Amino acid sequence: MTDNPQSPIETVEAGPVPQQQAPHRGTLVLVLGILGLVCCLICGIVAWVLGNTDLREMDAGRMDPEGRGLTQAGKICGIISVALAIIGLVVWVLMMLFAAGTGALAG
Repeated sequence: MTDNPQSPIETVEAGPVPQQQAPHRGTLVLVLGILGLVCCLICGIVAWVLGNTDLREMDAGRMDPEGRGLTQAGKICGIISVALAIIGLVVWVLMMLFAAGTGALAG
């Protein structure tokens, strides 16, 4: 006989059943963020919104957190693209006002 008090079969404690997590969309968010920087403001806005939504889902445990870095990078690119578009619009409006003002004075 053996002096080993452990049984050959180990029991495993049952814990909560893990929820099925949705796959992350980090690559999509990053691509949209980069497109927002390069050519299309709408892509930047979509990247920002999707990034916020996906990060919230990851924090809640409903989405795969492995794509968090890609999602954050895409969201930041989206924010930068929107900020640059707003700055560009303000500069354009100021230039038009300046051009209109100097044209009216010259005439």
